[in-house]
Amino acid sequence: MQAMRKIAVTSFFLLILPVLLFSQVLTPVKWSFSSKSLGNHEFELVFTARIDNGWHLYSQFIKEGGPIPTSFNFEDSPHYQKIGKTSEPSPIKYYDNMFKMDLMYFGGVIDFRQKIRANSAKPFTVKGFVEFMACDDEKCTPPTEADFEFNLKPEASQQTAPQTIDKEVIVKNMPSDSSGKSPVSQADSVVKPTEMPPQQGNGLGTTEAQKDSSLWWFFFVSFLGGLAAIFTPCVFPMIPMTVTFFMHDKEHKRKGRIQALVYGFSIIFIYTVVGTLVAITLGANFANWLSTHWIPNVFFFLIFTVFAASFLGMFDITLPSWLINKSDQKADQGGISGAFFMAFTLVLVSFSCTGPIVGAILVESARGELLMPIIGMFGFALAFAIPFTLFAFFPTWLAGLPKSGGWLNAVKVILGFVELALGLKFLSVADQTYHWGILDREVYIAFWIVIFTLMGFYLLGKLKFAHDSDLHYISVPRTILAIITFTFVVYMIPGMFGAPLKALSGYLPPQHSHDFDLNRIVRENSGGSLQAKENMTTICDKPKHSEFLHLPHGLEGYFDYEQGLACAKQLNKPVFIDFTGHGCVNCREMEANVWADPRVLKMLREDYLVIALYVDDKTQLPESEWITSQYDGKVKKTVGKKYADYQISRFNVNAQPYYVLLDTKGELLTQPRAYNLDIDAFVDFLKKGTEEFKKRSVQEPVLAN
Repeated sequence: MQAMRKIAVTSFFLLILPVLLFSQVLTPVKWSFSSKSLGNHEFELVFTARIDNGWHLYSQFIKEGGPIPTSFNFEDSPHYQKIGKTSEPSPIKYYDNMFKMDLMYFGGVIDFRQKIRANSAKPFTVKGFVEFMACDDEKCTPPTEADFEFNLKPEASQQTAPQTIDKEVIVKNMPSDSSGKSPVSQADSVVKPTEMPPQQGNGLGTTEAQKDSSLWWFFFVSFLGGLAAIFTPCVFPMIPMTVTFFMHDKEHKRKGRIQALVYGFSIIFIYTVVGTLVAITLGANFANWLSTHWIPNVFFFLIFTVFAASFLGMFDITLPSWLINKSDQKADQGGISGAFFMAFTLVLVSFSCTGPIVGAILVESARGELLMPIIGMFGFALAFAIPFTLFAFFPTWLAGLPKSGGWLNAVKVILGFVELALGLKFLSVADQTYHWGILDREVYIAFWIVIFTLMGFYLLGKLKFAHDSDLHYISVPRTILAIITFTFVVYMIPGMFGAPLKALSGYLPPQHSHDFDLNRIVRENSGGSLQAKENMTTICDKPKHSEFLHLPHGLEGYFDYEQGLACAKQLNKPVFIDFTGHGCVNCREMEANVWADPRVLKMLREDYLVIALYVDDKTQLPESEWITSQYDGKVKKTVGKKYADYQISRFNVNAQPYYVLLDTKGELLTQPRAYNLDIDAFVDFLKKGTEEFKKRSVQEPVLAN
């Protein structure tokens, strides 16, 4: 009996395993709702999202053209009014290369809050729904709704202790039973008391790891900035000058080394205090305005331009002489305080060279989270202080330093070119946000080509500024740097004609702003593309929604399942269904890295009829095309909700991207495929579909006879 039982259990798992692996409806975000009385007929509604580890929920403030933001939709009611907008904690922000924009998201457990005021003393109900989407590193869920309902009593608002009503809503996605009806609705409300966790705005798990990685990277870049500042003409010569301060008393080496340590730590302390002040005065809440509004971005562009002009020798940025003299007098007193003021004097005197670099770090850090200004300035100061401290500790090393000369000014000029190039990024952000159209992709690339070409000629001695000394020969390091610079220029030239320049995608304006894109022109006028378009327009109906929905790489296809399947029957082609979304990052990554492969693109264009079903599109359908879901019983009125429901009902999956191959009867040709950047595996997936389609096409006449 035991053996039979083991066989039965094993057989059960072998049968159920494919279902568990390939039919999975994901619920990565669970919502709970609570309310708190504030007195004077005012309440605070709290919307708590519990996000599974490795997943993230998007902010409310994602710009148009990106993923679907989280939104709170309230039913109209005469019984209350909202006070302000729904607030959220500080999100994690990063630049996404696929969407070419800054994205903001949360992980872990977070609270959204909305204040309301009752219009009378009578009990009332607040109803509505939260719409949201979630993603991990491989997939995204379609926009999902979670209903909320608050039953509030204004009379209780006079009590001193806050009255909390907690209601947990878990978004459930369960397959239909045999009757075709869903055993539960998509958003079942379970009322139960729960202990609310502390607010965590920056997320947990993978989200924390991503944040830490970003901070470490910024620390590294700032550290390099500190090293670069050392090799500028107003810093490098000060190394031997300041180190002699610690060599006055040769009989007390221990005392001198203690002063050297105080000197180094003082440099770090002074710069880090500046970063801390920026963090406190600006803070993370200021970052959103800095990132998107045209005023700070244009201001930062002007700052970078002024700094670049200073580095190129147009003028020097200096602090008032009285401040420097006063600090210098304090340094002459000696001792621990003298070491501190010696460090302070170094910071002040070197400002004309370090100011532009420090300014660049603070500008970048002010656009991020609270810790970034502190970490950025600490990284810069650490690199800046190390050589001064080491040479103060070991004065005999000074003999090995290269002599000051024209090479120091060359370093300063090169930094000026780099500052000028990086400053364009801020102007580009303002230009994209407000659609000015003054810095399109090809204009931006042209600026960079000219800037770095001039930098290359400067390195070769063909370009000279006012403070440069005569260059009698080109050194080997300078030649190597010139080669690297001109190689970078050559790499950018194809970008003028539409090349993606993936290595620079984080700095360049989006591809769609490029006017003269040869790749797009060739695709649109290629024989295969024209043939596919001709077949669709002459044999089949014009694709619905094609005026605002498009396929990548010039592919022709449909955006309506029924219409696309009808065309596939007429053309006798298998169907490639792409469950996708406007806000699906991983969909764009698959299109850029897998679909772009010539083998994949050829098969999609010639062997399949492509149907792209956007699960997050907000376009309203005519009433005749509305459907009532057998899955959750709700009426689906938009393109996105219709096909999100179709994906769940038919395939029991709600993540994108998701690729399905069907025959002309709408039956599966092979196992569907999700996010996977293995190009060869995707080619095999498409080949299996065509082979199975050919087999069925041969068998059908035999079966008919």
